[in-house]
Amino acid sequence: MSCEIEKTESRRFGTLYRIKHPSGLTILLSPMEGFKSSYALFGTAYGSVDTLIKTDRDGDFVKLPEGIAHYLEHKLFESEECSAFERYAKTGASANAFTAFDRTAYLFSCSDNFAESLEILLDFVTHPYFTAETVAKEQGIIGQEIRMYDDSADWRVLFNLLCALYSKNPVRIDIAGTQESISHITAELLYKCYDKFYNLHNMVLAVAGNVDVDEVIAVADKILKPAEPFFVERGSCDEPENVVQSYVEQHLPVSVPMFDIGFKGRAGTERENFIGSVNADTDVEKSWKDFVRQRKDEDLKEIIDSEHLKPQETRTFMDNSFRDGQVRTTGTDIDKILPPMSRFGGGNRQEKKRTVIEKIQSFFERYFGL
Repeated sequence: MSCEIEKTESRRFGTLYRIKHPSGLTILLSPMEGFKSSYALFGTAYGSVDTLIKTDRDGDFVKLPEGIAHYLEHKLFESEECSAFERYAKTGASANAFTAFDRTAYLFSCSDNFAESLEILLDFVTHPYFTAETVAKEQGIIGQEIRMYDDSADWRVLFNLLCALYSKNPVRIDIAGTQESISHITAELLYKCYDKFYNLHNMVLAVAGNVDVDEVIAVADKILKPAEPFFVERGSCDEPENVVQSYVEQHLPVSVPMFDIGFKGRAGTERENFIGSVNADTDVEKSWKDFVRQRKDEDLKEIIDSEHLKPQETRTFMDNSFRDGQVRTTGTDIDKILPPMSRFGGGNRQEKKRTVIEKIQSFFERYFGL
């Protein structure tokens, strides 16, 4: 399979590679000369705050149990034959995983057998195995973990702060969920969340150290299969600007008192965020143009990736649109940016075209004149 490869030279890190694999996965590589160890992290943009979602198959937003992202992280290490940790024991790699508010990641480090360990990583993360029995058993294990964190002073001071700041935002809920919320997690729900978020278009593989670019690509070619298009809309909550309470105190056995301070404000607009980055030494006009150009490139790339559009044709189409002052949705130019699809596919092709037009029209209106 052929890959799109971008190379960047860094004075500190040498040559850095950004690879778009045909499966849909983005691979970031940093070969580091003279290093003996190798490191790999395979992550998805799915974390504990993703509890209200909608896909193109859902009529409305779906509410997920709090803690399900963390639960899924635990269960992915298991398979019908053996656990991923047992497989890593044969290669000598040290493996771990974590769930954060906005991401879940699986990682390992090793000084030998890197290709074999990378195969294990890509294989177990892309092949889920859940049963009603194993899911029920895990509830006790995670319940114990939740109780353990209830006795962790640094963890409690953080979440006491978040609960004091936010009344509705899911960031206030422990990443592992609650005893009550995890009781609603089933094998069926885990598969549903996995199918939604563990899509290779929503994931990244980062590799650094004593690694070879061709070897990494070869392993990805061997293990990964092309993913379906990815679309998930994350629901938002109507979070008030005021805090829930101004002070929280909890007593736990610590040698030195601990505290966190937080400030809550509304999210700034892009212009306000830019203004916040300006100081007396800033060339404002140049910095604003650079800021807009960067955001514009990032937003267009997101549309290209999510809709699998032809990159160069799409950029040319948008350049012409900004030049002409309008998005031309008739004629053949719009068809040239679409991914290969059967012209006899009926509604699917027309639906795809309509979705693409809506996104690029919104993109045009956002940046035209800036």
